[in-house]
Amino acid sequence: MEGKVISYRRGRHTQNTNQVLIRVEGEREKLMGKEVIWTSKAGKQIKGTVSAPHGNKNVIRAIFEKGLPGQAAGTKVEIK
Repeated sequence: MEGKVISYRRGRHTQNTNQVLIRVEGEREKLMGKEVIWTSKAGKQIKGTVSAPHGNKNVIRAIFEKGLPGQAAGTKVEIK
């Protein structure tokens, strides 16, 4: 399954680059605990896990082991 990185989880003054909001198609309740992989254009992969649903419009929260770069916003991720 694929998803799209919408934005980082953020506060008023800070931005957490390892906590990301992802929009998905279909049921998001089945995705809790699944692995998320973001691949850069150079082929480097950063892995994370789905942690929780977010809001009411098929958005999930994922926590990555490293922070994602700014170029990740708007790109696709793979959910296994």
